[in-house]
Amino acid sequence: MPFALLKYGLSSHYPDEVDLPPPAELKSAYDVVIIGAGGHGLAIAYYLARYHGITRVAVLEKAYLGGGNTARNTAVIRSNYLTPEGVRFYGESVRLFKNLSNEFDFNIMYSERGQLTLAHTDATVRAFRQRAEVNKHFGGRTEMIDCQQIRELVPTLNLDPGHLPVLAGLWHADGATARHDAVAWGYARQAAKRGVEIHQLTEVQELIVEGGRLTAVKTNRGTVRCGCAVQAVAGHSSVLAGKAGFRLPVVSYPLQAMVTQPVKPFLDPLVSSSGLHCYVQQTSRGEVVFGGGSDPYPLYSSRSTLELKESLIAHAIEMFPFLAKAKLMRQWAGITDMTPDYSPIMGESPIENYYLDAGWGTWGFKATPICGKTMAELVATGRVPELIAPFHLERFANFQQVNEMGATAASH
Repeated sequence: MPFALLKYGLSSHYPDEVDLPPPAELKSAYDVVIIGAGGHGLAIAYYLARYHGITRVAVLEKAYLGGGNTARNTAVIRSNYLTPEGVRFYGESVRLFKNLSNEFDFNIMYSERGQLTLAHTDATVRAFRQRAEVNKHFGGRTEMIDCQQIRELVPTLNLDPGHLPVLAGLWHADGATARHDAVAWGYARQAAKRGVEIHQLTEVQELIVEGGRLTAVKTNRGTVRCGCAVQAVAGHSSVLAGKAGFRLPVVSYPLQAMVTQPVKPFLDPLVSSSGLHCYVQQTSRGEVVFGGGSDPYPLYSSRSTLELKESLIAHAIEMFPFLAKAKLMRQWAGITDMTPDYSPIMGESPIENYYLDAGWGTWGFKATPICGKTMAELVATGRVPELIAPFHLERFANFQQVNEMGATAASH
């Protein structure tokens, strides 16, 4: 139980605590400027302040705190990836997530529920066996299960959707969810308490590079000098890199999801099918969330579309036929920054003192704590942490890709 909840329960009056200080003017200079006040940017600021004593930090956000992809994901946390590099990285993130509520003294509503991924073909079964062994080797709780075990886990699941009967499943006991906006606000509150400045409605217009080194950031509220800067802007990563004068191997696609009106609890685990390109989960409020792969065309639009809605609904009904009677409440889209190998780009950029946190595609939320911790260590010490070394930008030129294609809940 978070300590704040306990203190509130024993208090005789409502605790009067301001989450964030009121807006202030930009200073003329900072040690670190972080572009993007989503989960990643705020996490980097928090870990810089708490563990490295760097508090002259400004987090710049063109809109509002946590309003980008942080507010537009389905809050899934897992570590059942394909490669040793991915499993180790996301496994450490899961470990950090488990203690965030206590670390923040703020409830992020972390709920360990497990994730079930369905196999519909012999080829998928073989791939899942290999994936389970890689996960177990690095300490993850992942195993193959048969149809009988699937029935026991999810009695309401349709195991024979006609053209794609379920043959087996990959059960990931570490699968979980957390309240995405609570994660962002938890990092923001703790960072602000330590002196970090969070500037909303502050859009970066230009990155000033002199002699191959970043020296300042020009915004709609003025220009600030900085010792270094980190970009953490998700789907707009390639746009911002272009302002610094280099290209990223990133293409941005919309990623849509939707949610029904609340119904009685029927589903505890997270259930996904790469064959049907759909995943389904039920929230603590009873809403049924479902989504799939990214749209098939590059676009910087967060609007949902009827075409994809119809496709996702059809696949969700194949998995859970009774959902045909459920009423859709809302739908939304995020903007995913996809790399050729479906792994992120973290570390140094071609510009000195300008660091990259990009290429997260559909898996950025689940990496929030470990990304913040390792990127803060890189900025503070100048040394690349071992966990993120495989995700450097140069791997695309050196043919050292970390291929995670097919490791998403609904394969792209």
